[in-house]
Amino acid sequence: MTLSRRQLFSGAAASALSLPRIAVAKAPLASISLPGVVRRRIGSVEVTALLDGYMEMPAELFSAPSAVAEKLSVQAFKEGQPNLSPVNSFLLNLGDRLILVDAGAANSFGPTLGKLPQALEANGVSADQIDAILVTHMHPDHISETIDANGNAVFPNAELIVPELDFSYWHDDAAMAAAPNALKPFFTGARLAAKAYAKRTTQISGEAEVLPGVRSMPLPGHTPDHTGYIVTSGDASLFIWADIIHNATLQLAHPEWGPAFDVDPAQAVGTRQRALDMAASNRLLVAGMHMPFPTVGHIVTRTEGFGYVPAEWPYHL
Repeated sequence: MTLSRRQLFSGAAASALSLPRIAVAKAPLASISLPGVVRRRIGSVEVTALLDGYMEMPAELFSAPSAVAEKLSVQAFKEGQPNLSPVNSFLLNLGDRLILVDAGAANSFGPTLGKLPQALEANGVSADQIDAILVTHMHPDHISETIDANGNAVFPNAELIVPELDFSYWHDDAAMAAAPNALKPFFTGARLAAKAYAKRTTQISGEAEVLPGVRSMPLPGHTPDHTGYIVTSGDASLFIWADIIHNATLQLAHPEWGPAFDVDPAQAVGTRQRALDMAASNRLLVAGMHMPFPTVGHIVTRTEGFGYVPAEWPYHL
């Protein structure tokens, strides 16, 4: 038995006409989204994805051929829509400590960002409860909300844990002088954040256990010491890979496409390919700062590059 689209909708309409009429209460359309907060368990660790907002990252930013980019957008049901990139942070509840992985963009890239404080509040967490901020790298969309408009620390009790080479790079006057003018504010922002936490900053190096059950993984190229973190508890793990992907629609199909602001584009491409291969071959659960919210899922190999399979909604913890 087959049912055509016309039959389906004509049948539905007839059924609706035969139902008793029920009064429907009217309500105005909501103009503001609720804070983006989604929790799940990784073993005994509670991981909460927090949505800071989104920014537009057009195909031109990746030097993507327009015809190919348009084809990928159609395949992703995004034809005619802007290429939006979420900005995510993660809250790790280790049982005895609350750890924030990256801290959002504040107003550094426009009014569609800076929602992290509302997300934390909706999750019932205040700034003074955060024990440490794990920084993946010191770009503005990852550290801007560590300080307020006056350059003061927003998280009064938090230790700032930063990859060592990344810290050094953003404090290198020669690197700042050589950077394009559009990127010079990135150096200024990184230095302001570091200054606010100067007395409680820890620099980490290489692959190491930086906190119980949390291991750093260097992923260089996007910045000199761009770093991911692997959260492990029992048999469960989550690979928070930071900025391996900025635009899932474009870069999963073409990992060789990197954003214009990669510090070392060739190294970033190699790192991206290795991270995707590792995630797919080992069936890792991954999360990223620019993956589609709520950002947790798996990577699969496809004829053309890779694909992303979102993890099912965590119905219970």
